[in-house]
Amino acid sequence: MPVSTSVKRLTVVSVVSVAAVAASVVPAVAAPAGPPSTSDSVPGSTARPGALGPLGPLVDLAIQRLFVSDQVAAAKFGTTQPIDDPAREQQELNEVRHAATELGIDPEATAAFFADQIAASKVVQKGLFELWTARPELAPVSKPDLTQIREELDQLTTEILGQLVATDRLRQQPVACRVGLATAAVSGAAVNHLDRLHRQALAVAVRSSC
Repeated sequence: MPVSTSVKRLTVVSVVSVAAVAASVVPAVAAPAGPPSTSDSVPGSTARPGALGPLGPLVDLAIQRLFVSDQVAAAKFGTTQPIDDPAREQQELNEVRHAATELGIDPEATAAFFADQIAASKVVQKGLFELWTARPELAPVSKPDLTQIREELDQLTTEILGQLVATDRLRQQPVACRVGLATAAVSGAAVNHLDRLHRQALAVAVRSSC
């Protein structure tokens, strides 16, 4: 899912370094899968317990972005605006490559991570479109402002870049990264009560983390 072009203004100074939290181990217990969220609010905008481990903050941000995808779907549903927008998506990836270079992290790995965020957002949007088409009574009654949504996405992009910097060394250690990612993904899905659709999308969102 594309965002606006404010990432171009991102500099190293704009990214706040986030200290890694100690790794924890959680049981792999999945919350029951339910129907996709149809709320007009953005769940990610409220305070909630976070995913565990040093990759927890990064996974939390990916989950917040998935929740914003609910709003994007609500804004586009029933309109001529497509889910896919290759030109805007490529623009976003070019911008994060540039930002990654400024921040001293691998630009192609960074672009791959954000390409997965775009793909994960499409999983959510397409799933919600299918649900709302099959069950119109569940469709949103109001359309969020895409301009405001994109401002939130811009902020999430900045925060995600900060976490990619903070976890850069860990993510280059395959075993430690995979263990930490599993801990973060399982706990993040549980504390956020992700349904089946959003769990599927989360798996896409974090697949290039390590």
